[in-house]
Amino acid sequence: MQQKSKLFLQALKYSIPHLGKCMQKEHLNHCNFTDRYYHRIKLKKYHLTKCLQNKPRISELARNIPSRNFSCKNFLSSKQENEKPLSENMDAFEKVRAKLETQPQEEYEIINAEIKHGGFVYYQEGCCLVRSKDEEADNDNYEVLFNLEELKLEQPFIDCIRVAPDEKYVAAKIRTEDSEASTCIVVKLSDQPVMEASFPNVSSFEWVKDEEDEDVLFYTFQRNLRCHDVYRATFGDNKRNERFYTEKDPSFFVFLYLTKDSRFLTMNIMSKTTSEVWLIDGLSPWDPPVLIQKRIHGVLYYVEHRDDELYILTNVGEPTEFKLPPWACGFIIDTNSDPKNCPFQLCSPIRPPKYYTYKFAEGKLFEETGHEDPITKTSRVLRMEAKSKDGKLVPMTVFHKTDSEDLQKKPLLVQVYGAYGMDLKMNFRPERRVLVDDGWILAYCHVRGGGELGLQWHADGRLTKKLNGLADLEACIKTLHDQGFSQPSLTALTAFSAGGVLVGALCNSSPELLRAVTLEAPFLDVLNTMMDTTLPLTLEELEEWGNPSSDEKHKNYIKRYCPCQNIKPQHYPSIHITAYENDERVPLKGIVNYTEKLKEAIAEHTKDSGEGYQVPNIILDIQPGGNHVIEDSHKKITAQIKFLYEELGLDSTSVFDNLKKYLKF
Repeated sequence: MQQKSKLFLQALKYSIPHLGKCMQKEHLNHCNFTDRYYHRIKLKKYHLTKCLQNKPRISELARNIPSRNFSCKNFLSSKQENEKPLSENMDAFEKVRAKLETQPQEEYEIINAEIKHGGFVYYQEGCCLVRSKDEEADNDNYEVLFNLEELKLEQPFIDCIRVAPDEKYVAAKIRTEDSEASTCIVVKLSDQPVMEASFPNVSSFEWVKDEEDEDVLFYTFQRNLRCHDVYRATFGDNKRNERFYTEKDPSFFVFLYLTKDSRFLTMNIMSKTTSEVWLIDGLSPWDPPVLIQKRIHGVLYYVEHRDDELYILTNVGEPTEFKLPPWACGFIIDTNSDPKNCPFQLCSPIRPPKYYTYKFAEGKLFEETGHEDPITKTSRVLRMEAKSKDGKLVPMTVFHKTDSEDLQKKPLLVQVYGAYGMDLKMNFRPERRVLVDDGWILAYCHVRGGGELGLQWHADGRLTKKLNGLADLEACIKTLHDQGFSQPSLTALTAFSAGGVLVGALCNSSPELLRAVTLEAPFLDVLNTMMDTTLPLTLEELEEWGNPSSDEKHKNYIKRYCPCQNIKPQHYPSIHITAYENDERVPLKGIVNYTEKLKEAIAEHTKDSGEGYQVPNIILDIQPGGNHVIEDSHKKITAQIKFLYEELGLDSTSVFDNLKKYLKF
């Protein structure tokens, strides 16, 4: 097998350039291997298939939290997972469900990183990295591997764990709420576990095992929010640590991904619109990596492996055929075609939030398509569509209590993101459940610029199409009101990070649709930020927002929607902004500048508004310390909910009593 893999990698060196030439064209031509390794490999033709699917979730870029997850979370699941009997899966589900329903509510907490390997589960318990036998994971019977307090960090927590193939070592990435900088520790597993090494500023990391059965840790080093360097290290008697690769283009970043079968390590070099993948043989990690396809502007692709077959998910190409060895068959899966032709069970275009299950209906403007989430069993979920100015149908997901009556008189909380091709997060949060229980309607607007409907959905909401996202958001809120969901005086809008661009723009263009707004670490001063190349992320983000420093068209377009550039004397909704003192991604200076300009415009408008005018409240809550990825705190959550209830004139007694059931005050 190892010899076959080496031959395959050698064959790739010769064959991939031909694939690259084909990919540069709009349609892929018939490409064949033409190298000297042919005589060693029995050839066979395999038809390449394609399907429409969301772009796999690339690292949450720029103003976002880094993540190595793919949208296609079931993409090429292992045979063992596929072969699990249905009853076993159902038993597992019922077990989790029962635990959620019987767990005392005051003990609710978000679970940190956890990973299964071999017969053990590795996770964080208190301030320790621990492991327990799989069958004893729920019995508080665990072995302490490392005490995080030894790092002398303020409230450290683990956000990623990786175990070496034969469980000689475990690596964990640790950070604090006050910083994005992460420390990777390596613990040697023995009767007395001991920390073998630690590396600062690590982003992604993965283990492989070489020909000598030695564990090799590959990791990326992040400096000033830029991830350009890749290292590999060994431990024990043969300890070494060397830089393996450096990306010189500042608009690209690097992250590591181990294929689901652990056979290959992929080194993914990406910008917002272009990618390049190098393949590292998991059995020969010291050999030079093989380039799958040289970067071509506008071409995104991702590589998976299963059963000696490579699978390439890409945004270009047409079905074709390749001559490949039977153990190295390749599939090109085109993200712009029909999902019915897809050979794998991939995720739906809009994924449901965790702990909620529903399916979508076709045809009507909106239709109830599911209800009963497994926690409360009292929520109704609706799929709706709003028609934007250009006729584009924009999907929305709406939650409200099943027994709610007269929805027009209920408060509405609208949530939006719409940037970087990222899906709007609909994961479970205790404060959201409390709001639904208290009668609120929650609406998630999947506007252009996000990734819910694929690559084109993102392309139609970036650069000089950013105003499409604003039009979509406005259409969504108007449609909700027209269909009997709340009214402007009871409508609040919330967003995080880059979502603040659309929210701030809507407050300038159509403030009459809203009563209150909450923003967290919002990106509000687009023009000045994108003109400052000394900031760590400006060069990375040129493909999302444009280059106002060198392109007059981009500069003028940004001026049309930039929240900070379009403030004017008028009636604004009340706005609560949470900002963080040490935020490296969204400069605090821009948020302060926006707030000051907004207050000045409101004061000017108030002068001419006469007696009885209700002046909107503008609150800037700057959290000391902190950073762009600060965890949810009780103080922040309660301040935001208190603001919403006061601005909408609602009684908050019951909501705070219920919130105490989920949050440890």
